[in-house]
Amino acid sequence: MPVPGRRLLAATFALLTTVVVWPTPARADQQRDQQWYLKSLRIAEAHRTTQGKGVTVAVIDSGVWDGHPDLAGAVLPGFNVLGKGDGRNDLEGHGTGIAGIIAARGRSGGRGVLGVAPAAEILPVSPAGSPLVVAKAIDWSVEHGAKVINMSFLTGGTEGLAAAVKRAADADVVLVAGSGNDGEAGGDSEYPAAYPEVIAVGAVDRKGKIASFSHQGPQLDLVAPGVDVAVANGDPDREYERVQGTSISTAIVSGAAALIRAEHPELSAAQVVEVLEKTAVDKGPAGRDDAYGFGELDVLAALDAAAAVTPGPAASRAATVPNSGTDREDDGLPVMAIGGVGLLVLLGAVVALVVGVRRGRA
Repeated sequence: MPVPGRRLLAATFALLTTVVVWPTPARADQQRDQQWYLKSLRIAEAHRTTQGKGVTVAVIDSGVWDGHPDLAGAVLPGFNVLGKGDGRNDLEGHGTGIAGIIAARGRSGGRGVLGVAPAAEILPVSPAGSPLVVAKAIDWSVEHGAKVINMSFLTGGTEGLAAAVKRAADADVVLVAGSGNDGEAGGDSEYPAAYPEVIAVGAVDRKGKIASFSHQGPQLDLVAPGVDVAVANGDPDREYERVQGTSISTAIVSGAAALIRAEHPELSAAQVVEVLEKTAVDKGPAGRDDAYGFGELDVLAALDAAAAVTPGPAASRAATVPNSGTDREDDGLPVMAIGGVGLLVLLGAVVALVVGVRRGRA
């Protein structure tokens, strides 16, 4: 990837054609049924074993609105890298949706959305910006106790960001990132998903088929549900919406990692990653492939397998990593959120895409 900014700009235009939002009434009693993956991934069964208590998941994103009813008690004071608050507000809505997928508490009577790890705590870190900003966000997350870091965005690749990712991995943190929504097959993933220390996640639909928008390539590790999903919204006047994107899939994998870390705190981050990959349901050609990676996330199988793992370091991950192309730490490099909750593209300025929902969010 000789020119990250140029390649990312091209991917941005492809992304804008694949993000879809279906209008839906913002009622709490209708949302659990739209979380169809809770059933397909047997999350209720997993919750009989663990709900993620004691694990902090950092969400590097647009911030998280801690006033959402389904996130009551879930959001810790966080950090804004630019010095504009503590991460507990969300101007774009994307981070709130991601946080809800990971750790929403839900409500009585099956109302509202429920997280994959509903007893985990969310550490909001904003914004998801240039490589320099993201590197600072990663370092801060590690310093403040995150055991899992969710990165549902794309940015440029630099040596500085690579170093921050490695520091986090060396500090025993599981890092998860979306592969992107460009629908491209065979090309390198964008960053941070392209780094070997990061679980790169693609999206599948209700039938377990790779989503048309999901990036396919040699860095892809896992796939998880990411099509037509109900998520929490950062808008007090519209609490929910239905979306698609590898952002969603990424958050589901982060939630699964939190469950394993809660139930088996003796396992290293590398062992958690290894368990997730080895227990994935193989899809496509036998073995790892560029469309499905090691396969589709299987939360129960991962929890079962983790119980049999002897604590200790796992073998280092072998991965093909594209050339980062530059070490320019530029706050003006592009960044985008890669889910349908809210699309933010920074090309030196903020560009809002209007697709008929709250404040121009896509």
